[in-house]
Amino acid sequence: MLGLDLHGGQKRWLRESIKRQNLLVTGNRWGKSFVCAVKLLYRAFWRIRKLKYDSCSRYRVVTASITQDQANIVFNLAVRLVRQSIYLKPLIVSIIRTPYPKMTLLGGVTIEARSTQNRGEYLLGNDYDLFVFDEVAFETDPEYVVEEVIQMRLADREGMLDLVSTPNGKNWFYLRARDVIEGKRDGYYQTGDSRENTFISVEALDERLRNFTERRVQQNIMGQFVDCGGEILRGEYVDRALAGFDAWDSGKHGSMFISGWDLARKKTATVGVTVEVAGDKVRVVDLQRFRRFDWNVVIEKIKQRQFKYPGQLIVDATGLGDVIVEQLASHHPISVIFTEKTKAELLTNLELFHARGRVAYERWEVADGPGRVWSLEDELRRARWDDNNDCDALMALALALWPLHQSRKVAIEPRLGSF
Repeated sequence: MLGLDLHGGQKRWLRESIKRQNLLVTGNRWGKSFVCAVKLLYRAFWRIRKLKYDSCSRYRVVTASITQDQANIVFNLAVRLVRQSIYLKPLIVSIIRTPYPKMTLLGGVTIEARSTQNRGEYLLGNDYDLFVFDEVAFETDPEYVVEEVIQMRLADREGMLDLVSTPNGKNWFYLRARDVIEGKRDGYYQTGDSRENTFISVEALDERLRNFTERRVQQNIMGQFVDCGGEILRGEYVDRALAGFDAWDSGKHGSMFISGWDLARKKTATVGVTVEVAGDKVRVVDLQRFRRFDWNVVIEKIKQRQFKYPGQLIVDATGLGDVIVEQLASHHPISVIFTEKTKAELLTNLELFHARGRVAYERWEVADGPGRVWSLEDELRRARWDDNNDCDALMALALALWPLHQSRKVAIEPRLGSF
């Protein structure tokens, strides 16, 4: 009746998403908004629900999202599909846009678009047979909105809830998906790779795959949850540091430099970070990252960096690192052995610099094997307190900032007591 040709993933979603709670997690341009519009229409025209509730004259389906504009995307698609169908267009009774978009069909069925802003305040007092929550991963208070507001809007007639979104880290949506996958909650779970959509440009997707970092490919193309909970650096800190690099005026700053080097161990990479110091602020002016280089090459690269940016040198001396330190004696390096205590102090100082807005860097990206790109931004965003053993650039930056922490220590530590 709609005359549509859907791709396989969309057909599977329409066929299988019949639980009271259904989760769809996809990459960008998979076509989730389009298939949501189709499902809204299908269930609205057929008024699908348990027969014991069919005596109720009301049948309401709704698409909602974090903003009204986002919710309107699915609604407008539904309206367009109905208007294009010679079979369904005569069944439209009315379409209004205020106070919120609503399409009324014959038999009193309504399709609406609502916002979940203000913790779902505008949904209170309503009841629905189908609730499609688009981009739920970006909701600021999903636990309250879904459990306390939306679920109760569906309680009257055992309505269906569809949670649909592109991933946004391992947040509440990830935890809900994991519960469904592990069987802790009843529901249907489906993922979708952007490449499933045969109706979009293959060339455009290939270009994104070549230029995206691994994390971006996993999240934005493959529709996978990427770990970013319990992070060492909050997202807003990284955003501020990136913005600060563009605003940095080198002409107004001095030329004091500090270089920190985290040396590779087996599967990790060697990373050297050099920062320029101006007052109480710093910016990253050089970064190198490489794997499986001979120690002689590593030493030579460190010496070249010191020649280019003469200043204080801090080197990771854990394991064989002390040999490197000896070879660099003429540069008077400070050696740091990574222990649980020293790593905690280094990372706490790094976090403090970010929290105070005293560090800036750009989006350093370097090749990391065939078809892969490593990004400083991605590493800093995903670094967790409980999982940072492969975050070499993180540690190199922490080493470069450490002398600034040391230089601000008071000569005599205060004595503390009680009275």
